[in-house]
Amino acid sequence: MSANRAEACKGCTSSVQVTDAQIERLLSRIKPEDRIDDDRYKMRLEACASCESLAYGTTCMHCGCLVRLRASLKAERCPHPLSQVRPKWPA
Repeated sequence: MSANRAEACKGCTSSVQVTDAQIERLLSRIKPEDRIDDDRYKMRLEACASCESLAYGTTCMHCGCLVRLRASLKAERCPHPLSQVRPKWPA
């Protein structure tokens, strides 16, 4: 990993990887009224999966979030710096 890429990641190292079960437990705690619909959730996850800033298949290197959690929330936006110019997540 290059130095710039390592600096962009806010704590995603192999020692802090989470399991699918842990992510599912966290997702289950989100209130239904705070979640987006399933179709938009899937589109957001597809955008994250194709992003060069996805680490370990779970973590955004721009903000350190678990993408499955952030992508599920209505109030959240993609943290990629270029997302303000060219949104990566659908509106």
